[in-house]
Amino acid sequence: MQAKLETRPSVRRRAVGGALGLALLGAGLPAANAATTTATTATTRDAGPGMSRFYDQKVKWSACEGTDMPKDLQCGKVTVPLDYARPEGRTLDVALARYRATGDSRGSVLLNFGGPGGSGVNELAVGGKEFMHLTNGYDVVTFDPRGVGRSSPVSCGPATLKIMEATDGDGGLTDPDDVLKRLRDAAAECAKYSGPVLPHIGTVDAARDMEVMRRALGDDRLNYLGFSYGTRLGAVYAARFPDKVGRMVLDGVDTLTEPLTEQGLAGARGQQTALENFLDWCVEDIACPLGRDARDARDQVERLVASLHSDPVPSAFGEPFTGQDMVGAIGQALYSRELWPSLERALAQLLEDGDTRGLEGFSSGGVTFPVRGDKGAGDKGAGLTDEEDVPMDNLPAALMAINCADDPDRPSAAQVTASLGRLRARYEEASPVFGRYRLTQVLMCYGRPKGTDYIRDDVKDLDTARMLLVGTRGDPATPYRWTTETADRLGPSAVVLDNRGEGHTGYASSECVHRKVDDFLLYGSLPPDGSSCGPESAGTGSD
Repeated sequence: MQAKLETRPSVRRRAVGGALGLALLGAGLPAANAATTTATTATTRDAGPGMSRFYDQKVKWSACEGTDMPKDLQCGKVTVPLDYARPEGRTLDVALARYRATGDSRGSVLLNFGGPGGSGVNELAVGGKEFMHLTNGYDVVTFDPRGVGRSSPVSCGPATLKIMEATDGDGGLTDPDDVLKRLRDAAAECAKYSGPVLPHIGTVDAARDMEVMRRALGDDRLNYLGFSYGTRLGAVYAARFPDKVGRMVLDGVDTLTEPLTEQGLAGARGQQTALENFLDWCVEDIACPLGRDARDARDQVERLVASLHSDPVPSAFGEPFTGQDMVGAIGQALYSRELWPSLERALAQLLEDGDTRGLEGFSSGGVTFPVRGDKGAGDKGAGLTDEEDVPMDNLPAALMAINCADDPDRPSAAQVTASLGRLRARYEEASPVFGRYRLTQVLMCYGRPKGTDYIRDDVKDLDTARMLLVGTRGDPATPYRWTTETADRLGPSAVVLDNRGEGHTGYASSECVHRKVDDFLLYGSLPPDGSSCGPESAGTGSD
């Protein structure tokens, strides 16, 4: 799922599962022949004479460095080709981390937490407790994908803020020609600050890196648990290496086929539904600051967003707190039902006292975007980047690069300008609250090289071991229909688990989903296709 770049530094947030503020897609960044390289390497043979040095390596593990790293978390790396079409050329290192199996290990299970753009190593360090049961049979392993975290991180330097500002709110609607020019100019800066990894940062290359990891870890097949964007990565791996798929779980299933405009509409609808579900819950609580009528509560939220858009209030940091800031905070809170009581209190603080701190609490702040010099060609091999040298804009820069590298559509300036009015009506109909802020996603890839068509054209009709796809009915980011559509596209190997709950992905929020996923990964026990997990609050399990 594409994630939004929040336009204000004070409200940028990273979340497990691939969410960043409002769910809006990122922009790809330019580099010579990026699409041609990705499409070509996606169809060449993976086992050539130049690949043996990568496939024969073994991971050397040691304690992870850093004051916040758990003592039992181990770190390592694998070396991969920068360009799979030229494996004899430059290389880069991919950062790994693992929790070792507590008993007899049957190998590894590889995790990807979504994004794209989030550091898997950092996520496992912070949220590893969710996966400790899997250490009963596996080493639990994750990684920083190429271009992310310590694995040759990309950056746009000062252009990141330029991109965010250019697509802030309705800016792209009032003067689209100016916005398109600013995006095109910013793209050149992204190439300058990111260096040679940028043309090779898409999901196809990341999937090939996972094959190098599988071999370096010594596993006969890849056992995998991917969330949100990680489901796209897992599906691409399965298409490229069908005979190497072990026990694979895709939770919060991303679309493989929809164009970016339709993805944005789906996200707007999903967030609007999640908001209405929250409001239905809120008005049943005597403490709800929006009253006791759900329709009136929805109207109040819309009026409040519009008021803040035209007349922002001071934030806790002294900066204006705008309608977009409020929408971004609400969007974050809707990713988990567990956050609903906190959102209710935050709205009460704002409405009763004009206090924005509760809403700002859903977003981490204080980020700056340091200027870095042109990386140029660099050395023949790029080692791991020191943690303190990872640019602060790496998450949005990587999100933009990967999403547009995966997308083949590039409408012209005339097509973009001509379609904005019609699209605005569709987006605002999909969501009176979120629609207008998601519309500028149609601009984000303008002027970038065409992305690969491999995912849209070739990731289908798989002949693999059976895999488990988890879809959540109340997911605000990856609508449930994407799960069933992707399952139909992948073919009879795909088994669907219907999670009838709320929030983005099911593994962390539903005990039933957690249990069924672990049973499959640890014991090979698949639930029947189409079986379900009921809402946790109703005390139900599977049907």
